[in-house]
Amino acid sequence: MALPPVIRRELEVAFSTKSQSVTFRIIKYILVVVLIYLLWGTGWLWIVFGIIFALSLMLHFLYRYKTDGWRKDYGMWKHH
Repeated sequence: MALPPVIRRELEVAFSTKSQSVTFRIIKYILVVVLIYLLWGTGWLWIVFGIIFALSLMLHFLYRYKTDGWRKDYGMWKHH
């Protein structure tokens, strides 16, 4: 089953080595594991993850808006 072009492009950007460095990804996943370790068993775990998810979606859609779907340069993202 082939993916629609819009979803394929989103996945290419999400998993692109140009969008996030390896160091950034390692630090990001270490922070997620530390958060899970510290907040496991409390009521705060899903609240914190919900807030982080909402903030990441807002940032994603801000970049989508500013770059017209990643068709022009904005901030650190260089399309050309």
